[in-house]
Amino acid sequence: MQLEVGSILEGKITGVKNFGAFVRLPDGTTGMVHISEVSNEYIQELSDVLNEGQMVNVKVMSISPEGKVALSIKRTQERPAGNGGAANSAPRAPRPQRSSRPADTGRVWQPRQAPAPSGEPTFEDMMSKFKTQSEEKISDLKRVTEARRGGGYSRRR
Repeated sequence: MQLEVGSILEGKITGVKNFGAFVRLPDGTTGMVHISEVSNEYIQELSDVLNEGQMVNVKVMSISPEGKVALSIKRTQERPAGNGGAANSAPRAPRPQRSSRPADTGRVWQPRQAPAPSGEPTFEDMMSKFKTQSEEKISDLKRVTEARRGGGYSRRR
C-alpha cells in the first residue's frame, strides 16, 4: 500500500512525547502527529489525550524526501461550529469604499505639550535628558575630529 498525501488511515499510537505522538500506519511505516495537529482545543499535556496502543484516524499531511510522514488527527474530525473558522463562517458583506483623501475635520495637528515638571523627575525624564545630552556630546566630538582630519591644527610636527 502506497501512502498518499491527503489520505485518511487508521493507525496505532506507538509513542507519546511532549511535542507529539508517533503512529504506526497499516503499511508498517511510522509517522508523527505534532501536538498542534491533535485537536482544535488547547492541549496542556499530550499524554492526557493520547495513550500508547490507542487506535486513531489520521490524515497524511506531507511526506518529506527523507521519508518522514507528517500526520494530523484534528483534520479528520469535523470543526466545532462557532470557533471563528473561515470554513464555517457566513459570507461577509463587502466593505464600503474609502475615499483617497481623508475627510477635512478642521483640526490641525499640534505637538503634545510636555507636562510641567512637578517635584522630582521620573526615570523616563532622566533617561530622556541623558540621551539628549549624550547625543549632543557625540555630535560635538564628531565635529571636532572631522575638523582635525581635514588638515586643520595638528599637534604633530
